[in-house]
Amino acid sequence: MADPINKTPVPDQWAAKFFTIWVGQAFSLVGSSLVQFALVWWLTRETGSATVLATATLIAMLPQIFLGPFAGTFIDRWNRKTVMIVADSLIALATLALIYLFSIGRQSIWAIYAILLIRSAGGSFHYPALQASTSLMVPKQHLARIAGLNQTLHGVINIIAPPLGALLISILPTQSVLFVDVITAAIAVSLLAIVSIPQPARIQAQANGEMKTTSFRQDLREGWDYMAAWPGLLAVAILAMLINFLLTPASSLIPLMVTKEYLGGAPQLGLLDSIFGIGVIVGGLILSAWGGFKKRILTSLVGIVGIGAGILVFGSLPPHLFYLALSGIFMLGFMQVFANGPLHAILQATVDPGMQGRVLSLINAGATAMSPLSLLVAGPVADALGVRTWYLIGGSACILAALCAMFIPAVMTIESNQLATVNPTLSRQND
Repeated sequence: MADPINKTPVPDQWAAKFFTIWVGQAFSLVGSSLVQFALVWWLTRETGSATVLATATLIAMLPQIFLGPFAGTFIDRWNRKTVMIVADSLIALATLALIYLFSIGRQSIWAIYAILLIRSAGGSFHYPALQASTSLMVPKQHLARIAGLNQTLHGVINIIAPPLGALLISILPTQSVLFVDVITAAIAVSLLAIVSIPQPARIQAQANGEMKTTSFRQDLREGWDYMAAWPGLLAVAILAMLINFLLTPASSLIPLMVTKEYLGGAPQLGLLDSIFGIGVIVGGLILSAWGGFKKRILTSLVGIVGIGAGILVFGSLPPHLFYLALSGIFMLGFMQVFANGPLHAILQATVDPGMQGRVLSLINAGATAMSPLSLLVAGPVADALGVRTWYLIGGSACILAALCAMFIPAVMTIESNQLATVNPTLSRQND
């Protein structure tokens, strides 16, 4: 029997349809970045508490960790266009509620925590649904280029959002800045509404009564079984978790590196952020034009090696070579694109469209869960052995992990060995 899951065709005129959605999501990302800046600034100004800021970060992670694995199952059961529209709308409504509280002077730390929780929960559904839909809208040979374009977009936003947010905060009340997010969300939802998004053949078949509808529990277990039965996919997921474990502290400890090790201040930290963003943009433009090596997993692993090298350069140079150390930060941003972009393209091109919501959500939840765990480890290590120690450990471990992965057949053949997995949907059809 032919596999109905893989027979969902890419629509004609895919570029016009996809980039209509992409433009809307670009507006939404700008709005979300401005909200993030405004809320962090308000918490910083009103409390000056590192604990409050750390708690806000943790609260924003919780839905990704605990809701993510279940959200993917819903995404693979529901209409993905509807999921994205509802998620975007709920996030905008949460922001409207916060705008109201600011307008009547009833804003509070706990209200901001609640809004951050709701926004993150919406993102737990929206991001995997968008990624899973991309593979149904974009031809496989262009997925790596689209991933590079997405990385470029994030790099541009990382550069323009902080100064734009600072400008708006200086001339507008907080609630007016927050309202920008509502406007950009409305643009994203409107553009989503006018574009048809293909659904996996499995959802279409169940909707037409051609397949028996399965329970949520069956679909959830199917996602776990799918990953467990595919050694290459499982290995890549573990690698993603390891890299996130190593990189999160490296990112969080950068202000201490600048002030304590390179004896710099706010201008040096701002320059570092800009150099990183430029690296991401340049890398994204090159990846979107080139597409990477024919074997995309090789591009990703080379990117991880480059990330490790960048961390080592930044973490090992003496204070008087700070501006040379910035080359390590540029390399970190540049190579991050080549590590992440092709990996996303691999998952979109090889994982069955009907399983992508679950797989992407599980990997994202696992990677996000590494962030608080790694910070718990890195903090004491940095305090006891020095901040540079984590950069030397993290950079070396990244390089070693990527080089080891190059000698694991299941990883290097991930783009072709998915046929070894058992398709549970077909098994049920044949029963």
